[in-house]
Amino acid sequence: MTFEDTLATWLVKQRWFAGKGRTVHDLAVVADTEIIPGDPGLRHLIVTVSHGATSDSYQLFVGYRARLPARLRHARIGTHAGVQVYDGLHDTALTRTLLDAIVDDRSVGMLRFCRMPGAEISRGQAGLDSLVLTGEQSNTSLVFGESAIFKVFRRVTSGPNPDLEVASALARLGSSHIAEPFGWVEARIDGATAVLAILSRYLRAASDGWSLAATSVRDLYATEEGTRAAEAGGDFEGEAERLGAATAQVHRDLADAFGQSELEPEAIRELAEQMYRRLDMAVATVPELGRYSDKVGNAYSDLAKLIEPVRAQRVHGDYHLGQVLRTQTGWVVLDFEGEPASPLAQRRARSSPLRDVAGMLRSFDYAARHQLVTRPDAAASSPSAPSSPSTPSSPSSGLAAKAADWVRRNGDAFCAGYAAAGGLDPAENSVLLRAMLLDKAVYEVLYEARNRPTWISIPLESIAEL
Repeated sequence: MTFEDTLATWLVKQRWFAGKGRTVHDLAVVADTEIIPGDPGLRHLIVTVSHGATSDSYQLFVGYRARLPARLRHARIGTHAGVQVYDGLHDTALTRTLLDAIVDDRSVGMLRFCRMPGAEISRGQAGLDSLVLTGEQSNTSLVFGESAIFKVFRRVTSGPNPDLEVASALARLGSSHIAEPFGWVEARIDGATAVLAILSRYLRAASDGWSLAATSVRDLYATEEGTRAAEAGGDFEGEAERLGAATAQVHRDLADAFGQSELEPEAIRELAEQMYRRLDMAVATVPELGRYSDKVGNAYSDLAKLIEPVRAQRVHGDYHLGQVLRTQTGWVVLDFEGEPASPLAQRRARSSPLRDVAGMLRSFDYAARHQLVTRPDAAASSPSAPSSPSTPSSPSSGLAAKAADWVRRNGDAFCAGYAAAGGLDPAENSVLLRAMLLDKAVYEVLYEARNRPTWISIPLESIAEL
C-alpha cells in the first residue's frame, strides 16, 4: 500500500472528512513541510482528494515515530517506510512547537505562524501541554493548559477566513462576547492566502449552551407529569434571556465593524425564491416533507410579498447552542466561520440578523426534542412520518407537552432579551422570522436524512407545528 493509500484509508473515517458518501478516486500530497525533524518528527501535509469532477483539500499534521506509545495508538494512521505515522495533533511533545512558532512570528517552509499585535501570550504559555477536544465536527481544536485554544481548519480554502476576520474586528471594538484571537497560521496556496488555524483565548470554567440547555431539559423530564418548565429545577429562562441580549450586542458590534444595508423588495423576493429551491431539493430527497410543501410555501409566499426593506448586515451564519459559552461574566459567541459547506462569498455576505435568531430558536427545539428521540421510555411510532400536520407523532404525549412548553418559554425569553437589548424585534417581524425558521428546518430535514436518519422526526415535527 502506498503512503497516499494509507492516508486515504484513514482520512475517510475521520469525523471532519466532508466527502462522506462520495467515492474517493484519488488522493495526492500537494505540499509537504517538515516542522520538526527527527524522532518524534512532525510534517505538515496538504492533500487533495478527488471525487470524480470535484476535489477538496485537507491539511494533516502527521507525526512520525519508530515506536508508537500506547497513549497515541488511537491516533495511528499507518506505517510508512518502516516508521509509524499518526495524527500529530494528539502528541503534546510536538504541538508545543506550534505555539512557540506563533509567539515568535516564525515561518517554516510555506507556513507562516503569525502573532496578533498585542496578544497576551508568552513563551512560557507556549510550553503547556495540549489536549485535543472531542466535540469538534469540521475542525480539530487543541487546548493548551488553561490559557489558549488552537483551532485547526481541516478543510483548506483560500481567501479571507470569516472566523479570524470577525473575531479580530470585534476584539478591536472591545467586545466582551468573543474570545479574542492571539494569532493564526497561514500559507500561500496557488497564489492565494489560506488561513489554516487560529489561536484564541481559552475560556476556562465555561459551559457550552447545548450542555446547559440539555441539563435543563433533562431535569424537566424527570419531574412529575404536568410539571411546567418554570416549576422545574435548572430552569433555563433567565439564561435564554441573557443570551438574547448578548446576541443583540454582538449584532450591533458586527454592524459597527462591517456596516449594514437594506434588502429591497426585489432582493426579498429573490430570498424567497432561494428558499423555494431549497424546499424542492429537500422534498426530492425526503418525500415525507412533501406533505408540508404547501404550508411551507405559503410562508415563503408571505415573505415575497413584503414591501418594506429589511435590514441586512454581517451575521454569525451558523448560530446554535453549541456555538455559545456561558462564562462567569456572561455569554460568549464562538466560531464565526459560518456554515462550513457554504461558499465563502455566501458566508461573508450580509443577511438579516433574524437569520441568527432563527438558528438559535431551532437549536432550542433540538435541545428539547432530541432527548425524546433517545429516551428508552419514550418509544416512538415511525420517527420520520408524523401522523398529520396538526397532530404529529411524538414519543410520549406527556414529555412532548413538556418539550413544547420548554421550547416556547425559552424561545420567548431569548426573543425578549434580544429585542430589549436593541435587536430587531422578532414579534414585529414575524413573517420574516417564520420563513427563516421554516427554511432552517427544511435544511435540517435534508441534513438528518443524510447523516442521522433517526433524528429526522425533530425537524419534521417542528415543521408540522410551526
